[in-house]
Amino acid sequence: MHAPSHRMRRLAVLASLSLGGAAAQAQAPMVTPPAGGMPTLRVCADPNNLPFSNEKGEGYENKLAQRIARDLGAPLSFTWRPQRRGFARTTLNAGLCDIIMGVPEDYGPARVTKPYFRSTYVFVYRKDRHYNLKAITDTALRHLTIGVHLVGDDGNNPPPAHALAALGIIGNLRGYSLFGDYSQPNPPARLIDDVAAGKVDVGIVWGPLAGYFAKHEPVPLTIVPVDASGDHTGQVWTYSIALAVRRQDTGLAAALDRILESDRAAIRRILVDYGVPLLPMVDAGAAGDKKS
Repeated sequence: MHAPSHRMRRLAVLASLSLGGAAAQAQAPMVTPPAGGMPTLRVCADPNNLPFSNEKGEGYENKLAQRIARDLGAPLSFTWRPQRRGFARTTLNAGLCDIIMGVPEDYGPARVTKPYFRSTYVFVYRKDRHYNLKAITDTALRHLTIGVHLVGDDGNNPPPAHALAALGIIGNLRGYSLFGDYSQPNPPARLIDDVAAGKVDVGIVWGPLAGYFAKHEPVPLTIVPVDASGDHTGQVWTYSIALAVRRQDTGLAAALDRILESDRAAIRRILVDYGVPLLPMVDAGAAGDKKS
C-alpha cells in the first residue's frame, strides 16, 4: 500500500474527530463580542452525530455551546449540517454561523482557540473477553477480528487502518463507514454495537466515540488507549481539540479562550460524563499531537 499524503491522512482524521475536511475559506462578516454581550451565538453542528452533537441538544458539544452562550450573555442558535468535507467552507466561512465546536488545534480553514481537551484512539472490546490489549503491535491482533472506521480509499482512512495494513494485518479487518447510513441515529455507533454483540472482537476507534457508546451498550466494554509507538507509518493518534472561528474574529477567539480557562473544571465534568477518554494537556510543540 502506498504511503498516503499528509493531506489525505488529515482529511480522514478530521472526519473521525467529528467533522469532514475543509477547503479554502471564504470571506465572511466579523463577529466581535461587544462589552455587553453579542446578539446571537450561532454554532455550526451536525444534527445526527452523538456524542458530539444532535438536533435534540444531547451531545457534549451542545452542552459546551450552551455554557459559552451563557457566559457571553448571548442567545444560542444552531446551523445544522452533516459534517462532511467542506464543512467549514460552507458553514462557518460562508457566514452562516460563528463557531465550530470541535476541531484539531491545527485546523487550517479557521482561527482556533486554545484546546479544551486531548484524547486518542482506543481499543474497545467486551470486558468478558479479557484480551488485555495495549499496543498496536500486540500479536493477539493477528488472531482477532478488528473493526475500524473507514472514510474512502486507502489514502483517506484514519490511523488504525493504515497502521494495521503496514503490519500485515488485513484479512481479519472489518471496515465500517464513518458516515454510514444517515437515516439511522449516530452512524459511527454501528462499530461499537457490533463489538458488544460479538460480531467483531475488538474495535480501534477515536476515543470520544468509543467511550460514549460503550456506556450505552447492554454488556460491559473495556476501553484502553492504544500504544501506537510501534506504528511507523507517520500517523498521528492523539489530538488536542479546540473551537474554531473565522480567522478575522480575533475578539471572539479571545473571549472563548477566557471562557475555556475559567470553565475548565465544568467542561471536564461534561466530558467525563460523556465517557471521553482524557489525556493530560500538552504544549502545542510537544511530540505526538498535531501542532497548531
